[in-house]
Amino acid sequence: MTGNNEHNLRRKYVPHLPSIQRVCALNYVRLIKLLPDCDTEDLEYQFKVNNTLNYSIKIVECSRYTSTVTMAQESVVGPDFMRPVVRIRLYHDAQLAEVIESQHIGALKPSYEYPNSKMFQKNEKEMVNLFLSEWLLFCSKHKNQLQTTSV
Repeated sequence: MTGNNEHNLRRKYVPHLPSIQRVCALNYVRLIKLLPDCDTEDLEYQFKVNNTLNYSIKIVECSRYTSTVTMAQESVVGPDFMRPVVRIRLYHDAQLAEVIESQHIGALKPSYEYPNSKMFQKNEKEMVNLFLSEWLLFCSKHKNQLQTTSV
């Protein structure tokens, strides 16, 4: 390896806060459109895409300034690890929605040294929030198949 490439591999990743906030603000808007009653605890929304693919968003905790929801793919085909699950915190005062847990891995750090024992990407948290953004866009396109249930 050349000296410059080696230096880039060792350099610590520093998150670009404005980009992350932009994604979290977009995620908040998309979630609010999907969850009109985001302040109602124990409410679950189901999105049926086809006979084998469903998504659910469940409101698990509500307070004055925050709500916590879980979002999961409930597919009847494929292995469990191919079914994304995320826990999202909505900050109503700041109008941001941030992934706080992904695939049952909690407390995602803003950045990771790479390589690491769990093989997280340097910008794992940012990538998970970008994934959520795309996932919410997909769900909004299938909003007409929405069903609401109380848990």
